[in-house]
Amino acid sequence: MPELAGKKVLITGALGTIGQALVARYAEEGASVIALDLPDAPNAQQTLDGIADGVRYVGCDLNDLAGLERQATDLSAEVGGIDVLVNNAALVIFKPHEQFTIQEYEDQVRVNSSAVFVLSRVCSEAMKAKKQGKIVNITSLTLTGQWEGYVPYIASKGAMYGLIKGMARELGEHLINVNGISPGAVVSEAEFRDRGDAREEYHQWVLKQQSMKRRIEAVNIADLAVFLSSARADLITGQNIQVDGGW
Repeated sequence: MPELAGKKVLITGALGTIGQALVARYAEEGASVIALDLPDAPNAQQTLDGIADGVRYVGCDLNDLAGLERQATDLSAEVGGIDVLVNNAALVIFKPHEQFTIQEYEDQVRVNSSAVFVLSRVCSEAMKAKKQGKIVNITSLTLTGQWEGYVPYIASKGAMYGLIKGMARELGEHLINVNGISPGAVVSEAEFRDRGDAREEYHQWVLKQQSMKRRIEAVNIADLAVFLSSARADLITGQNIQVDGGW
C-alpha cells in the first residue's frame, strides 16, 4: 500500500524543478496533491497532468499575505484539512547586498518566510484537530554562510529556520512534526538557462565542493520530504537536514 494513501498534501512552488519532483513523489505514494504556484503560470494544469493524475493546480500569490490566508483557509475547509504542508516556493534575486532595494528585500522575506508562517498557521489548525500532521520546509544550503550575492534570500531562509524550531516546539504536543530540508546545488532548468557556456565550469566547481562527486537531483530532495511526511518520521521534528553531497 502506498505510504501516504489518502493524505491531502499541499505543495507550494509546485511548478519549479524541485516542486515537480515533489508532486511526482507524493502522488506516487498515494497522496491527493494540491499544487500551488503563481496565478499566471503558463500551462500549469497541463504540466501537472503530465506529472501525475489527479493533481490539482491552485494559482496563488504568496506576496499577498492577507489574500493567501483567506485562500488557504477556504481550501483547508473545502478538503477537510491539509495533512501535509510542503513549503517549497522561493523568490531568489542575485546581486551584491548594497544593490538591493528595500522592496526587493521585503518581497523575498514575504514569499520565503512570511508566507510559510501564514500557511503553517492555517494548515496546523486542522492538524491539531486530527492530532497528526507534517510540515516540511525547503530551506537552503546558503544558510552555511558560504555564498555571496544572496543576502535577502539567506535572511529569509534564516527566518524559515527559526519557524521550524519555534513551531516544532509549540506544535509537538499536538503530534505535528515540523522539519526542514536544505538542498545543495540541485541540477535544475535554471542552471542550464542561466549558466550558458559556463555551465560545465559551474558543474565542476560544484563537484569540487561536494564530498560525493555526483550531482544532486530534485528527486533526492523529494525522497526525503516523503520520508519526513510518513509515519516513519513520527519522532523527528525541529530538524533541518542538508542534502548536499557533503558540501
